[in-house]
This record gives sequence, C-alpha cells and structure tokens, in this order.
Amino acid sequence: MSIVKLKATDGTEFEFDSANQAGSGGMKDVYFSKDKKQVVGWYRKKPDYNSMERLRNIVGVYRERIFQQEGGAYWEPLFCWPTHIIEDQGHIGIVMPTYKSHFFFQYGSKNDDFLSIKGKEKEGKWFASANHQQKHLDPRERGNWLSYFTTCIKIARSVGRLHMAGLAHSDLSYKNVLVDPAGGNACIIDIDTLVVPGRYPPDVVGTPDFIAPEVMATLKLPVGDPKKHLPRIETDRHALAVLVYMYLLYRHPLRGRKIHDADPQKDEELGMGEKALFIEHPTDSSNRSDPASVKPGFLPFADTSKIPYTVCGPYLKEVFDKAFITGLHSPDQRPTVQDMETALVKTVDLAQPCANPNCDQKWFVFDNSNKPRCPFCGTAFVGPLPVLNLYSSRGGGKFLPDNHRLMVYSNQYLYPWHVSRLVFPSARLTEAQRKPVGYFVFHGGKWLLVNQTLPGLKDVGTGEAILPGNRVELQNDQKLLLSPEEGGRLVHIQMANV
Repeated sequence: MSIVKLKATDGTEFEFDSANQAGSGGMKDVYFSKDKKQVVGWYRKKPDYNSMERLRNIVGVYRERIFQQEGGAYWEPLFCWPTHIIEDQGHIGIVMPTYKSHFFFQYGSKNDDFLSIKGKEKEGKWFASANHQQKHLDPRERGNWLSYFTTCIKIARSVGRLHMAGLAHSDLSYKNVLVDPAGGNACIIDIDTLVVPGRYPPDVVGTPDFIAPEVMATLKLPVGDPKKHLPRIETDRHALAVLVYMYLLYRHPLRGRKIHDADPQKDEELGMGEKALFIEHPTDSSNRSDPASVKPGFLPFADTSKIPYTVCGPYLKEVFDKAFITGLHSPDQRPTVQDMETALVKTVDLAQPCANPNCDQKWFVFDNSNKPRCPFCGTAFVGPLPVLNLYSSRGGGKFLPDNHRLMVYSNQYLYPWHVSRLVFPSARLTEAQRKPVGYFVFHGGKWLLVNQTLPGLKDVGTGEAILPGNRVELQNDQKLLLSPEEGGRLVHIQMANV
C-alpha cells in the first residue's frame, strides 16, 4: 500500500502517495497527495531551530498577511505557498498546492532530436534564452512579446507583495519562477526559503546569473563578517531586473565579451561581482556582447547593435539604467519593484501589433518616431497612427503632463486607469475598475473612440459631449476630456505616420 496517512502539526490530515514522486530538488524530495491537489516536500536534512521557526511563520503569520487580507484571493495563483508542516518519524516536510496545469509543457520540443519537454514544468529558463525560444520551443508555448510583458508584470507585482510584507525571496531566478507566456501567467515558487531581514537569514545566496554583485563579491567572507553581503530586498530588486531584461531580450545584461582573469572561476567572480558591467553601458563598451562568438540560435538578440534594450521603450530604459548602471554597485539606488511594475504597465500602453503575420514577436513598442516600424522584422506601420498624450487635472482646472502615452490599435480597450490618474492597474483594482469604459476601432479609413460608459467624455475644441453609446473620430491636435473629476484625464492626440 503506497498511500500514507499523515497529520500536519495543526492536526490537518493528508494522504500522500509514497510511490508517486513529483520531483526532486536541491533540498527536498517531493511526493503527490492521493488526489494530486497537494504535494509534500520532505527535507533531506532536518531543518535547525531557526529554520523551523521560519517555516512555522511562513505557513502561519506570513501566509495570513498575504492571503487572509482583503483581496488575498488575487495572490493565490501567483505563489506556490506552503500551507502546512508535517513531522513524521524525525522527518520534516511541507505541504504545498500542486502547480496549475498551464505551468507544464503541453507540447513537445520543436526538434525531435532534442530531449522532449512535454509534461515538464515550465521553468523560466526555457523562456529566457533566444536559443531555446527559436530552436526548441513549440510556437504554441512561446506566446508573443506582449504576453511577456503581462508575465513580467505579474512577477514584479508578486515580488512587490513579498516586500510589502517585509519579506525577501533570497533566490529569485528563472529556476524559482514558473512562467506561461502563452497565457501571460507566472508563479513564484520555493517560498520556504524566504528571508526576513534582521530575523531569519538566507539559507542560500542565490542562483548564478541572478546573485547581486555585492553578494558575489563577498561570497568568500565568513558569516558574521560586517563586510559580507547577504540576500535581502535590495538583492531581489537586482534579480527582478535581470529576469525582466532576460524575458524581454533573451540575453543576460552582464554577460559580455570582457575577460577579467584567465582563471574561469575567478573571471566569473569578478565579472558578476566587483567588476560587473552592463553590456549596453552607454560610455563603456568593453563588455559588449560578441555576436560572432555565439551560436546562430542566439541571434539576433545576442547582438545589442541589432536589438538594443531601447526597443523596450523609454520607461523600461530608465529602469534598466537604474538597475544596471546607477544601482549595479549601489544597492540603495536600484529601482524598486513598484518602479519596475509602473514602467512595465506604461510600456504596455506603447505596444503595437506588428503588421507582418510571420513576425516571431508579433508586437513591438512604439519608439516615438513619426515612421514606426517593428525592430524585430523591420516591417513598417502603414497608415495614420493616433498617439494619445495623457494629462491629468491637479486642481484649479490645470492639466499637467503625466509622462504617459497611449498608443491606439484597432479593438484596443480604454480602461479606468487611462481615464484617471488616481487609478492604477494593480492587485487592488475593484471589479468595476477592471472593466473597459471604451474602445478604439479603425473603420471606414477613420480612427474612432467608442464611448461605452464615460459620462463626461467631451471634445474640448468643439465643446461637444460624446455620450455613452456614441463615438468620436480621432484627429491630429485634438483634445478630448475623458473625465472632469479630480485626477481625471485630458488626452492630446497626435497623428504619427502621416
């Protein structure tokens, strides 16, 4: 009989199948429950007193802070959070929900001569490499460039929720984030190693490629040395920036051509630590990537001259500059998780579908030029393109620029966060705030905004009110008032590509 009945420390009963192993990691062996709705991860080495106290808090007070608050249900699909601790015959295990089905590959590898990945977990590393993307992943698993932004927003939002609770992941990497770009989904895993700065130190220093430079530079210092840096919220910020950069550009921001030492290990320690240098640093090109030294599957993304990070738009460029230039060796100057989420959300509003049906990325970010074209396949946009510059009321009838633009494409929705500066598309949105209030359509050679529910929509130039159910043609230099309320927005329309 392989079904084992066990009680968690709080008395909850579980049935696990000792013959049905779900997987094995660096610290645990994982088995399915009888109904496969949970798994139990048995630690190979019994956790010490401090680790046990941390586990009890993770399944207790820290879990309650996130899931037992208003809106807590929003976070359930974004974390694989341990729910119970099991002690049996001197062994310690944690109970966790099983991963959702969309986090397992539905299709096999694109190439029959490559190890099949069908049924395997969608570790983030599969989606952070141009070679994996282009050579091995079935196109139905890849999603498109816009869906990667959605995935990155969810990752940033989840990490931000940990930080708000006073927690740090400590090992944020593509090994500990499951992603499903085709569906725009993400899930943070390995929650049992969370760090509480000043209370529970990290069990690990991180995963290569994602360890912050100050941690890498002091790896060999003994624990307790005041100069030694350990994982914390600031190192999560570095790891998140690396993740987002890799998911959008399929290359690592610090791995370039520069060699610091003939010894490979020493070179790694320097290149990712004390001497770390952004491969797209504007004034020091010594660590640029070398496209001639990589396999064809990594191109064109390995060539920063062909696909520079500026293709991600101005908001993400600013965040990447803070992460990999200003804050690379100054942790206190790194962009916050909120900075990253805001930049991603605003960049989504600059996204345009590529007119080329065979373009691998399908979408691109508007580059503020008057003749936009897709940077991935070179296809130019044909016809007029409305650009909506957003201004918001700040009292006294004054409207100030929000440094936020909305690009228009046919059948694109207008949402409450476009209408008011006081609404931001976060986890705290109400059900009403998640519903569109209008949409754009290209019809009869004209761009139209169809008003669904906005009571105060008005053409400022003509003074005409556009009531719900009516539409207005978008024209160059036109001003539309979306909402007369405090924080409400006015848009100034510019026509590109004319």
